[in-house]
Amino acid sequence: MSCKSCSTSINGLPLGCKNNGACASGSCDKLTVFDWLSNMTLPNNQEPFDMMEIRFKNGRKSFYRNSKKMTICIGDIVAVETSPGHDIGVVSLTGELVKVQMKKKNVAVDSEEIKQIYRKASQKDIDIWTTARGREKEVQRKSRLIVSRLGLKMKLSDIEFQGDGNKATFYYTADERVDFRLLIRELAGTFSIRVEMKQVGLRQEAARLGGIGSCGRELCCSTWLTDFRSVSTSAARYQQLSLNPQKLAGQCGKLKCCLNYELDSYLDALKHFPKTDLWLQTEKGTAVFQKMDIFRGWLWYAYKENPAHWHKLTVEQTNQIIALNKDNKKGQSLEELALDLEVDTPEESHFTELVGQDSLTRFDKPKFKKKRKKGRNQRNKNYRGNNKNTQNKNK
Repeated sequence: MSCKSCSTSINGLPLGCKNNGACASGSCDKLTVFDWLSNMTLPNNQEPFDMMEIRFKNGRKSFYRNSKKMTICIGDIVAVETSPGHDIGVVSLTGELVKVQMKKKNVAVDSEEIKQIYRKASQKDIDIWTTARGREKEVQRKSRLIVSRLGLKMKLSDIEFQGDGNKATFYYTADERVDFRLLIRELAGTFSIRVEMKQVGLRQEAARLGGIGSCGRELCCSTWLTDFRSVSTSAARYQQLSLNPQKLAGQCGKLKCCLNYELDSYLDALKHFPKTDLWLQTEKGTAVFQKMDIFRGWLWYAYKENPAHWHKLTVEQTNQIIALNKDNKKGQSLEELALDLEVDTPEESHFTELVGQDSLTRFDKPKFKKKRKKGRNQRNKNYRGNNKNTQNKNK
């Protein structure tokens, strides 16, 4: 296979992986793992790792054991053990990096659930596999008609046929628990196959379909994000975001995964901030929290009697008042604290243009000159016309 998404040279050769037109990883997608140890030899008396990673439809991957010690490379099509029958997949990773992937996914090497690789796929196996994959769209269309006829509240998102064509996995999404026993009997009798139903989440469905997010880039879940962590509204509260469902929800209808990206930085910055539900007891009255600037370390408070007039304080000043309130003492008034902050705060440095000290509106100057020139020409025409009129009158 050739690299489709890698940058290429004039001759069509990939510039990124340097494989001269033959992609060593099989493809360029979010689940592809490049074997950086492929050119390294193993130490003496050490046998190659007999586990391999096999990729199936929609990026599904599993680990299989090469118990027959066959010579298999990345990109080979193999027949693997399933229950029942066999399945066809593509080898995505071999060697020592498989240990790293198994450790990452918490899969034990001596697990009994790991099945074995039967053989390299023959041409007959590939033909049967291709024929089964060609039936998927038509089976999906007819299956959706059956679901709507039965009145089930579910959506069939995809169908994956097994390599031998005897079994099909139906992926669906549903908001509630669905009783699909009658549906399984209908599907098995209509298509003469074994049926397995598997529910997927809305995030996985959005990752499969793909799309463009509100940031203008391709969805993270369909490009590089592999694990879907839970996202709560508290992540938006910590980042001082408005709780608007239309802006916080992604294409899957759930909260955006990117809300968790900067959450740790906000939590570290908020460690020294006081709680927002605490009232400050000052000499002039009780002050209530209004808003904060996390990265500058500023908080705005207003008196309970005059909530429209805000006063800016630092985190240190606020913590000092809270400490005095715990000792049944009142702190200084907000006006005095804000005045001290203005005196202690140095003037902010203004950014200057160092490249020739040019103005941003320097390209607009010719336009003004043209307008002035047009005005001068009009005045000259009027002046000449007035002179002609006076000359005619004198004649």
